[in-house]
Amino acid sequence: MKKRNMFAALGNVFGYMKSKTPMILFAMVLAACGAILTIIGPGKIGEITNLMEAGLYGNMDLAAIGKIGISLMIIYMASAIFTFTQHFIMATITLDTSKRMRGDLMEKINRVPMSYFNRISQGDVLSRITNDVQTLQQGLCNSMPSIISAGAQFLGCLIMMFVTEWHLAVCVLVVTSLGLMALMLVMSRSQKYFIARQQNLGALNGYVEEMYSGHEVLRISRAGNKVNRHFAELNKAVYESNWKSQFLSGIMQPLMTVMGNVGYAVVCVVGAILTMNGTIPFGVIISFVLYVRLFTAPLTQIAQGMTNLQTASASASRIFELLESEELSDESHKQTEVQEVKGAVSFDHVHFSYPDTPDKVIIKDFSAHILPGQKVAIVGPTGAGKTTMVNLLMRFFEINSGSISIDGVPISELRREHIHDLFSMVLQDTWLFEGTVRENLVYNMKNISDDDLERVCKACGLSHFIHSLPNGFDTELSDSTTISAGQKQLLTIARAMLQNSPMLILDEATSSVDTRTEIIIQQAMDALTKGRTSFVIAHRLSTIKNADMILVMKDGDVIESGNHDTLMAKGGFYCDLYNSQFEKAM
Repeated sequence: MKKRNMFAALGNVFGYMKSKTPMILFAMVLAACGAILTIIGPGKIGEITNLMEAGLYGNMDLAAIGKIGISLMIIYMASAIFTFTQHFIMATITLDTSKRMRGDLMEKINRVPMSYFNRISQGDVLSRITNDVQTLQQGLCNSMPSIISAGAQFLGCLIMMFVTEWHLAVCVLVVTSLGLMALMLVMSRSQKYFIARQQNLGALNGYVEEMYSGHEVLRISRAGNKVNRHFAELNKAVYESNWKSQFLSGIMQPLMTVMGNVGYAVVCVVGAILTMNGTIPFGVIISFVLYVRLFTAPLTQIAQGMTNLQTASASASRIFELLESEELSDESHKQTEVQEVKGAVSFDHVHFSYPDTPDKVIIKDFSAHILPGQKVAIVGPTGAGKTTMVNLLMRFFEINSGSISIDGVPISELRREHIHDLFSMVLQDTWLFEGTVRENLVYNMKNISDDDLERVCKACGLSHFIHSLPNGFDTELSDSTTISAGQKQLLTIARAMLQNSPMLILDEATSSVDTRTEIIIQQAMDALTKGRTSFVIAHRLSTIKNADMILVMKDGDVIESGNHDTLMAKGGFYCDLYNSQFEKAM
């Protein structure tokens, strides 16, 4: 991950918020106005003190005191209104920014290459969109208004102190400067722990998500102790980085409180000396005591705000690492499309290795030519490159060399969205979301009638199951709905059939169904694949006996090709695979 210090990370955030600059500047003006009105108060109180002191030796001017008191009330009320408005504006801006940031992150996920998710776990990505954005939002919402207001009050008090009495102002400034230097030292030491905390929290969330998704395997394997030990290590890392960051940042506020108390003492001692010498009246000391309070209180707020900003900047670093990551190339200029798709697919001397491991070649000089309407089965041992070939065809990854073409058009000249529209795809891992059965089946498709749903579900053997549900197609699917793995697989197959794309990819599509259901699906698939080019990845070789072409892969190469009868007669690798499965079945 690109390393960013706190100011660089916050610079990214403010750059992201540049459209809100006029409102931020307006809020800063309000903060300055509120601070200016606040710091006028001590001067007025000093005037009241001088009038009262003069009244002790003569007639007290109650009318003048009353006028000053009324003006003081108006000043403080106006200051409160300005401050509240400024806080409201900044809170609105930060909430709107976090909302927009979540949307941008979701859009970004669709633009990053698949290799990005090979480097970062799903749980870590989820943590950035939820936890880190929420942390950034809270940090900005809690710190920005207070820092802006406190900064304006700090500068205003500094000016008023020098206007009122520069000797006392210099004394307070020297004491405060020592505190500020200590504050900067603590901040420089603690930032790395805030970054480590967010990184460790992302790793912990990723591990929890991974273990929860595989909870059944975990229970069956009795790996609870092992998982708990690793969780304890990750949890300890989060605790230690959290403890160190909070310990160091926790020093800030007490430090500034001590500096404030020292400032009070200095003002009292030096002020008393100056009053005894007749340099200043007693009311100046009263004003300065209030100024010191108004001068050190912002420093305490700034210290607390900087703690929040350190947490926010650590989250911002992780967010912008995703937002600034490499994207898929822009293909808006590509206008080529395959018209009247026939379904001829050619692989010509394809070589491929994953971007993270360029030295490890996965596909080595792969060539195959599929005729329109052929049913092509891709078989071979685990790790042979079967699924990788499909991913390359769909352009989830880019090939290193060679070419892949559809109806004679290289897929590099086609937009990815257009390629995806040419295929219906059923994966081994089923995906259903919370919603009705109807919504899951017609996902992102239009003009699907109930008759279409009935026809497809009947072909897939789902009709009886769906009509047995409480509300049929309108039954809500959720974690509480009991659906077997096979039924989930059937729903995803029905979804693919509804798409009715020119070509079809089945990656272990029948792996989760029983033998009887598999026969039903095979019959439906035979009807579905008729006249369509289809690619079937299967480990159950009995399911692809009727394939027009069988590509036998091993170590990234096609070592045999032909139909079932030809390959069995050849007595090669495919024959050994098929017979070994038959023997196991026996």
